[in-house]
Amino acid sequence: MGNPLVTALPDDAARYTAGRALRDQVPRAALGRWKAPKGRPDPVDVLEEAHAGRVEELVPVRVGRMVASPYAFLRGAAAVMAEDFATLPRTGVEPVICGDAHLGNFGFYASPERDLVFDLNDFDEAHPGPWEWDVRRLTTSVWVAGRQNGLAEATCEDAVQWCAAAYRRQIRALAGQPLLARSFDRLDLDRMRQELADWSLRGEIERTAALARSRTSDRALPKLTRERGGVRRIVDRPPVTTHVPAPETARLVDGLAAYLDTLPPHWRRVLGYYHVVDLAHKVVGVGSVGMRAFVALLQGNGPHDVVFLQLKEARRSCVARFVHGDTAWHRHQGERVVEYQQTLQTVSDPLLGWTTVDGRDYYVRQFRDMKGAVTVDGMDGSALMDYARVCGALLAKGHARSTGATVMSGYLGKGDGADRALARFARAYADQTESDHAALTRAVAAGRLPATHGV
Repeated sequence: MGNPLVTALPDDAARYTAGRALRDQVPRAALGRWKAPKGRPDPVDVLEEAHAGRVEELVPVRVGRMVASPYAFLRGAAAVMAEDFATLPRTGVEPVICGDAHLGNFGFYASPERDLVFDLNDFDEAHPGPWEWDVRRLTTSVWVAGRQNGLAEATCEDAVQWCAAAYRRQIRALAGQPLLARSFDRLDLDRMRQELADWSLRGEIERTAALARSRTSDRALPKLTRERGGVRRIVDRPPVTTHVPAPETARLVDGLAAYLDTLPPHWRRVLGYYHVVDLAHKVVGVGSVGMRAFVALLQGNGPHDVVFLQLKEARRSCVARFVHGDTAWHRHQGERVVEYQQTLQTVSDPLLGWTTVDGRDYYVRQFRDMKGAVTVDGMDGSALMDYARVCGALLAKGHARSTGATVMSGYLGKGDGADRALARFARAYADQTESDHAALTRAVAAGRLPATHGV
């Protein structure tokens, strides 16, 4: 007799068939349905709940950034979407998802070999969860961005379908590859140049790539710091960049020392030769505003041998309370962010790690690491379609790196039924996003929420 602990695993054909069978439980047409349920929470209430525990004086900055436009609102409204998506039917396939997939959360960064790669680049909400949630959020962002750029509804629909089709086709392509082979698939600048069809987008990509190459620690030194008495200090620019009291700074420096233990031995040894010269609080992003985020200037062999590190507070993902097993998965939220960033990205910052300061979880990464985001504002229809296609394929690549690709491929199929359904959803939820943005605007006008504009 064989070992009773060894069981036969289903083959790809069986997984694909299981995916097709999911259509009986959740028809693909169900991907297109959105109507605000009765008793839907007030989106402003959800945002106020998300403000709990943030730096109070920075909440008006967050609100001011979100109220700027429906697209800006969407960027900060991952928690609102999670509340809504939790009411919808699920296929039950739950790979590691970004939890905050939208057009603005893709961009360039440096591989460990210092090559420019393009991928997902925000993982604060990353968590095992329904793949549909990421696709719904991404496709909605395409439609909202298209409207903001003055594009016709038919063009927005085309862009969403390009995005959804690219996701479906990439899932199918990767499902046919060995598990290990999927882990090496990546989009570098040369491959991106080959794959882009729109010439105006090619120009924006080249501009963004050139800017990303300039975003390194040594080039940031004169922009972010000033020399005082022979020592570099980060420049205060309230409320965006501010120093914190010396006792807090000391505890954060101790946290950075503890962070070294979470790095691989080589990088721990290299970074251990650097010392902290200065540290300050620095506001970043839209959804992250109000979270504790610090930038530390480290110096190695001389004044021009510098590294900027970012310590960013990590809290429970907005996805977590809507899926099973959260408490068993994550004892440290910074570790969660790091683990799932490395899961979703093909290559990641080699200095990713985590620490705890004053009872709060943080993850740590390079602050200036050749990062660059493509500007969505002003994209014409052709460029938006091309860019949406790239992002859809990259999202599929991230999902396929954990689990369920073959089942998902079976569910999505070869035809465009799911693509068209997701386009219906994106349009309906773009309407919802605009309505929620209007609700936030009214709340600000009524004095319910303070807002600082233009910061």
